[in-house]
Amino acid sequence: MLKSMTGFGRAEQTVNDKTFLVEIKSLNGKQFEMQLRLPPLLRPYEFDIRNILQEQLVRGTIDCIITIKQNGTSKPVNINTDLIKAYYHQIEQLSAELKIDTNSVLSALLRLPEVVTPTNDILNDKDFEEFKNVLQAALTELNQHRIDEGASLEKDLIKRINNINEQEEAIVKLEPNRIKRIREEIKQLLETHVGKENYDGNRLEQELIYYIEKIDIHEEQVRLKQHCDYFRQLLNNDEPSKGKKLSFIIQEIGREINTTGSKAYDAEIQKCVVMMKDELEKAKEQILNVL
Repeated sequence: MLKSMTGFGRAEQTVNDKTFLVEIKSLNGKQFEMQLRLPPLLRPYEFDIRNILQEQLVRGTIDCIITIKQNGTSKPVNINTDLIKAYYHQIEQLSAELKIDTNSVLSALLRLPEVVTPTNDILNDKDFEEFKNVLQAALTELNQHRIDEGASLEKDLIKRINNINEQEEAIVKLEPNRIKRIREEIKQLLETHVGKENYDGNRLEQELIYYIEKIDIHEEQVRLKQHCDYFRQLLNNDEPSKGKKLSFIIQEIGREINTTGSKAYDAEIQKCVVMMKDELEKAKEQILNVL
């Protein structure tokens, strides 16, 4: 089973006098990178929340927003009444000197520094356990999105690897004629420019064997097939995160394709190499999204 790094999860639940809302968005990334936005009530539990997110999401660029709506008689802020009285007495004295009406100064007083401050309340352990259920619900939805998209990625990647295998099989069929053609072309060149009677046939045969061994692509084809088989085997693995391993295998497949192309000296085989490279690039793009 394959998982994508892309997904979205959202969960909302009311616990006692608080409504928790969790929204998590995940995009592809080489490592685990997270931007976490928390309300003050959850600051003491930030380390625990980060650990839960990293353990379940493993890799990707994560954006998590958590908000709390306080209902009923809860007090989300404190009003410093002593400070506001001190401000008011000074304003009252100033207004008497300037003969200014002070009937509507309350809204201005509430905006003065340190008058209204957030409460120092923290979430108790019982409510935090309830909150973790909300967080888990959002993570479950996000992971389901990852699984659904991963199924599409897996289908496409199998198609790309199968297409590479088809071209590899076509090269295997072309290989005998390639060797025969290269041998004949070299002999014809020698006969044309040197003359058939002016070269040693036995020595030529030795040199041909040496040259043909240098451009032999049998080993590359064997390794290419093995890499493709291992790629499919890894797709069926239950390991949750395998995007990096698949990327490494794709690199090895690319090396064998490039070496085949550099040794081919055959137009038909080069066409197969070009088609394999095209499929390989498409696979690389998809693997960037694999967890």
